[in-house]
Amino acid sequence: MHNRPLPHASPIPDDASAPEETLYTGKWLTMKKRGRWEYAVRNNPGGAVIILAVTPEDKVVFVEQYRVSIRANTIEMPAGLVGDITGSEDEDVLLAARRELEEETGYACGRIEFVHEGPSSAGMSTELIAFARAWDLVKVGDGGGDETENIVVHEVPRAEAGRWLFERAKEGFSIDAKLFAGLWFIEHPDAHMR
Repeated sequence: MHNRPLPHASPIPDDASAPEETLYTGKWLTMKKRGRWEYAVRNNPGGAVIILAVTPEDKVVFVEQYRVSIRANTIEMPAGLVGDITGSEDEDVLLAARRELEEETGYACGRIEFVHEGPSSAGMSTELIAFARAWDLVKVGDGGGDETENIVVHEVPRAEAGRWLFERAKEGFSIDAKLFAGLWFIEHPDAHMR
């Protein structure tokens, strides 16, 4: 995250350097306030990772699950928190990506690479989300998530993925907008930046 002013950046608000206050601390999130700004902070320092996974049959792997916070079924790419397992708080983002991919989808990957990292919702949270591209997928299990999750795996031909997502939206699914960034990363593998 950039903490220094950039020469072409917009002006920094007057209260951006006000003392930070903690409003609430939960197991996974802490609510903070700085000046007039309120925001959430993930209690795991590693952030989250979204996995860009395409099967050997050229199908994009999506997951479906109910999200209580928005009270809706969502379509997402496999994803998860980094360092959320006790004793593994300093987990590497690519190790977390491998773990989450297999746990949620039943796929292991031959290799995985970092693609990009950025804020999930810069006005609401300090959380950073990384994208990781999984290559050489091999089915090793059923997926479905851990004991707290009820994940349904979808494999959609890459050429039809965008249209498929819009069709699910018409059916009432909430579609994570980051999926379209993920599809762009899949289609532009040489555009990665670190």
